Amino acid sequence: MHTEKMMNYVKTAGADALLLLDEADMHYVCGFSPSEGMILVTKTAVFQLVDSRYTETARLHAADTGVQVTEITTGFWDELNALLATIDCKILLFEDRTIAYRQYTQLQGIFSGELRPVGNGVMDLRNVKEPWEIDLMKTANRIAEKAFLELLNDVKPGKTEKELAARFDYLMALGGSDGVSFDTILLTGAHTSMPHGVPENREVQKGDFVLFDFGATYRGYHSDMTRTVAVGSATAEMQAAYDLVLRAQLAGIQALHAGVPCKEVYQAAYDVLAAEDKAQFFRHSLGHGVGLEIHEGYNASPRSGDVYQTGNVTSMEPGIYLPDKFGIRIEDVLYLSPHGRENLSNVTKKLIVL
Repeated sequence: MHTEKMMNYVKTAGADALLLLDEADMHYVCGFSPSEGMILVTKTAVFQLVDSRYTETARLHAADTGVQVTEITTGFWDELNALLATIDCKILLFEDRTIAYRQYTQLQGIFSGELRPVGNGVMDLRNVKEPWEIDLMKTANRIAEKAFLELLNDVKPGKTEKELAARFDYLMALGGSDGVSFDTILLTGAHTSMPHGVPENREVQKGDFVLFDFGATYRGYHSDMTRTVAVGSATAEMQAAYDLVLRAQLAGIQALHAGVPCKEVYQAAYDVLAAEDKAQFFRHSLGHGVGLEIHEGYNASPRSGDVYQTGNVTSMEPGIYLPDKFGIRIEDVLYLSPHGRENLSNVTKKLIVL
């Protein structure tokens, strides 16, 4: 796991310890996601405070991570106070971007030393994936893709968005998903023009586009994919629009390299849409970091100041959305490995007509 990396981070940051309260950050260190708890990382050890709900799980994972697990007997803050005293902590890093105000005031109440914001420090570490993390993401993706291909057999006129979305989630769970990456987006007809629409009782009709945005999770790691298919037939306009979005995505993928600013990758896809006077219908960023959270770290937008680096995993998802008509989005997840760009998504991007 990442215990050594985190201890080294505390050393290089010139602090005595780092307090983690965020669920995803804790998972990064202990290997699972406690809904409540604390992890204290020092220069030489990692301590996890849990209540009785998580004691057994934490100790099982500790066999691999080396984390020292303590079940609290009073309250989390009292136990943390005692632990900080034993390590003679004078400078404590904290998650300023995710900590709740109430937690911050409680921390101030027990700690008299220097509280130093960690900023993007932990997220920067999380954004550079290890090969074993990529393996977990590939497993999550295989589960999601298998469910998607099976679901296509059920996508027929008369089926509703809600029943198909429920079937999708069931198939992913049956295939080994620990839970959906996010609420499955499954839209048909004119509903596809809403980038993050919610499945309703609208029925699939012949000639519709159906948009699927979905992901599975495996041991905490997420997959993310979007595919748009046609039912029965696709008009020439639908086919041309689909081909345009695919060309935009391929342009973004081609521009994706370590050391390239995220906004330049966005621009590569945007320019393809703009050349056909369709860029005004592209309503979101081109991509985002994926890992222990479905959106983490950087994003590829026109205002982004981020730069891609080796180890990043990013979505690549251009789309166009014509109000009251139809929408199209095509999304893959890509890994910037030490050996070059790798697409983790395997389902065909040729327009599927069911």
